[in-house]
Amino acid sequence: MTTTLFLVAVVILTALFFDFTNGFHDSANAMATSVATGALRPRTAVLIAAILNVVGAFLSTEVAKTISGGIVNDALVTPTMIFAGLVAAILWNLTTWLFGLPSSSSHALFGGLIGAVLVGAGVSGVNFSVVVSKILLPAIMAPLVAGLAAGLATFFVYRLLRHADTEPAAGWFRRAQTVSGSMIALAHGTSDGQKTMGVITLVLITAGYQASGTGPQTWVIASAGLAIGLGTYSGGWRIMRTMGKGLVDLHSPQGFAAETTSAAAILASAHMGFGLSTTQVCSGSVIGSGAGRKLSMVRWGTARRLVYGWLLTLPAAAVFGAVAAAIALTGPFGVVIVILALLSGTAAIVAISRRTAVTRHNVNESREVTVQFGRVARELATSPAGSPAEAPIPPIIIRHAPAPPPANDPTSLGQQP
Repeated sequence: MTTTLFLVAVVILTALFFDFTNGFHDSANAMATSVATGALRPRTAVLIAAILNVVGAFLSTEVAKTISGGIVNDALVTPTMIFAGLVAAILWNLTTWLFGLPSSSSHALFGGLIGAVLVGAGVSGVNFSVVVSKILLPAIMAPLVAGLAAGLATFFVYRLLRHADTEPAAGWFRRAQTVSGSMIALAHGTSDGQKTMGVITLVLITAGYQASGTGPQTWVIASAGLAIGLGTYSGGWRIMRTMGKGLVDLHSPQGFAAETTSAAAILASAHMGFGLSTTQVCSGSVIGSGAGRKLSMVRWGTARRLVYGWLLTLPAAAVFGAVAAAIALTGPFGVVIVILALLSGTAAIVAISRRTAVTRHNVNESREVTVQFGRVARELATSPAGSPAEAPIPPIIIRHAPAPPPANDPTSLGQQP
């Protein structure tokens, strides 16, 4: 095996790992509202989302073409740069997942690639006009449009149906959410599944295994779709808690409005080849659905933290990508160092997350995602009914009564038994 082929194989595996993290990081986008309102059970929701993510990956390749031949100059990019960008995106995804922050996996990927290419190929390696037109402008407009649409839809629903939160109307909306949530899952596969396809296609082109300007091959589409589907099924419960409970206490009419507007925006952008963040669209819709009912329903402090995360993701991932590229481009030993950093970073983040675990059993029981560092006890998951699922057993203290004196003991005379 040649060095180039080995590096291409490493990049493809890393890209599929990123796709997996994209799946569990963004599974909340599709199903957080349906889980929060009780329209779907958590495990059922992620199963539906996983299947539709795979299906959606086969519907379009426009976004993949934007990545493989748009944001960077494939004539100047090497597989090592792509590898460094992927490592940066993965570590940023895992970090934001740990804190339950619905940041953009798409922007983490774009930022990682841009930072790595700037270090390896210079300013000429990045097509900044495409970055502005197909990434930055949609990042600003999409959540605003989706939020406005969801807010108007929610406003009119509650104006037309005065008792929309009570049965039987609430039940109708919960059943409708199974359709609208499924549409988001399908749209997510169509949009985000393509990003990994584009990265794999880009590395094949830069390594000379595929002609420049061509789209993803069938095996690339299938593997990327499967990876994001498996990631989605694993459940991004930490982010799902923030999306479902942290921003707004959603009711089924609001959930339906948010999901419908999100699905429409994501499908439209994927058709036009925009590198849109599904996280930003869905978060904007959730905020809009709360504001459309009542401004005070939105937890604006949480929303503000989300916006900070959105603004920070692309430049932070670019810095990570630049550092990773500077190390990896020194040679094979540098690549090994970056691989070890990825593995050790992943293991550390997963270990920390288990101390305050968020699972399908307790995802709806709190609004906050807590993180505990150091040698501290892990919080125990609780059952849906609210009772501890693994409560610690208190110490049992046994007090021994004094033994009765013998019958012939003179001190026992006159004492009652």
